[in-house]
Amino acid sequence: MDINIQNKVTQWLNGNFDAETKAALKKMQEGNPDELNDAFYRNLEFGTGGLRGVMGVGTNRMNKYTVGMATQGFANYLNETFKDDEVKVAIAHDSRNNSRFFAETAANVFAANGIKVYLFESLRPTPELSFAIRYLKCHGGVVLTASHNPREYNGYKAYWNDGAQLVPPHDKNVIREVENVLSPDDVKWSGGEANITLIGKEVDEAYLQELQRLSINPDINRQQHDLKIVYTPIHGTGITMVPEILKRFGFTNVNVVEEQATPDGNFPTVVYPNPEEAEALSLALKKAKELDADILLGTDPDADRVGIAVKDLKGEWILLNGNQTGVLLFNYIVEGRSRKGLAKPNDFIAKTVVTSDLIDVFAAKNNITCYNVLTGFKWIADLIRRKEPKETFICGGEESYGYMIGNNIRDKDAISSVAMICEMAAYARSQGKSLYELLIAIYEKYGYYKEHLISITRKGMKGAEEIAEMMRGYRENPPASINGSPVVTVYDYQLQQIKDINSGDINPLDLPKSNVLQFELADGSKISARPSGTEPKIKFYFSVNAPLASISGFDKVTAELDEKIKGIIADLKL
Repeated sequence: MDINIQNKVTQWLNGNFDAETKAALKKMQEGNPDELNDAFYRNLEFGTGGLRGVMGVGTNRMNKYTVGMATQGFANYLNETFKDDEVKVAIAHDSRNNSRFFAETAANVFAANGIKVYLFESLRPTPELSFAIRYLKCHGGVVLTASHNPREYNGYKAYWNDGAQLVPPHDKNVIREVENVLSPDDVKWSGGEANITLIGKEVDEAYLQELQRLSINPDINRQQHDLKIVYTPIHGTGITMVPEILKRFGFTNVNVVEEQATPDGNFPTVVYPNPEEAEALSLALKKAKELDADILLGTDPDADRVGIAVKDLKGEWILLNGNQTGVLLFNYIVEGRSRKGLAKPNDFIAKTVVTSDLIDVFAAKNNITCYNVLTGFKWIADLIRRKEPKETFICGGEESYGYMIGNNIRDKDAISSVAMICEMAAYARSQGKSLYELLIAIYEKYGYYKEHLISITRKGMKGAEEIAEMMRGYRENPPASINGSPVVTVYDYQLQQIKDINSGDINPLDLPKSNVLQFELADGSKISARPSGTEPKIKFYFSVNAPLASISGFDKVTAELDEKIKGIIADLKL
């Protein structure tokens, strides 16, 4: 065994760790040395968004000690930054195993450090935590969640006083403070319990009222109140808010998938609790078919992402991807605000650099500014903060099924998204159309953009090295052409530069450093490579496009674009 790993194991066996932890550690020593190596080969990294990892014993695991040490570091930074204030934080958690325990652990550590803590009385959606920070005028916040990761994961997301996840300089400063907490002996575990206040219904009501104000066409919702909606929370927090917000939007025919309605961190009816995966929505699809529903929606465990299914031109149920839902939603909000006289010259929308370029095209034709930011809603929130009050944020999103509407919640919000998507479906029905027909109409007007995503998983220490090597290869030896089309532009977000291949010109890329590469081809295709910041994966994003003259040519152009994507994937040997 590596000497560093052995030293860490010895420290845990001899240090101030509980008996249950030490017993589990000894069991691993005796029967599972590979697991022991993985549990201690590194410290679970407190990254720019916080912690995320497999639950269990060890420095590379989510447990009481890694959560407590992270919280102590965050508390130290908050107390130093706001030394003249009564520092306040809000804490929420999802339905995952140990989430409540970790939330209470964090609350106790913050409170022991003299910080006033508002702790939700039970599980709540992540976006409500963002709202609560702003509503209660907190200096920071934490939500315990691993979003849509497999059941063995949990996580710890840190927020700043604007209700957004940490960005520079606070992210790096908090990381430094967390790294300075060297052992559990440095943590104040208890002694401030009087500083903890439980919150619930009051914040729920304020949040729901805020979302109600987003509605553009409440009159149409009333007319189409019987829109047949199927909804699944996939055993997560969405059940606490989605049925109620749909009721308040005026919808009376909401059918919850009962087998998935009860919060359960084991996610017993799915392999992965991820609404991006067809498997996670299979029960909802079955119910939608039985009821002949108009729309199906599913939210992930912390209710910040939403996946939807609609009927295609042949009446068959299909899942829309995150780009398609985003295009529909952005189009509805921008055009709807314009029709209602709500649009202002300083309005803007935002998306991430790996989200469909159709949104840029659509925005330009509608004379609304569209900004591109790095992956992660903290960058959209950072943009809002920098642009207000001169410019007004309308909506934002990313291809991974996350959307943010209005500027009073500063993280992706599946609760408001579900409500607005259903309103959009009601609007379509009032026009005698389906959402799928609306989507094709957008393609006819602006161009048919088709996207595809491949995620390659490489677990553990060896996997991290393989992913780093793949990115190094693309960066040092970029392809000259892909699928027969020359590479004309390379965007390197790590080097913060844009290289024109034909002229050799290099121009600055005005975004923070990030390990992302994009290859733009002569035929308009774009390929992006990005290691995930929260999972042991590298993601490849493919975008191709072509004109669509009419709905009659939809199937033919779809087949052509699918073939182009297949050719790109084959050429890259993925």
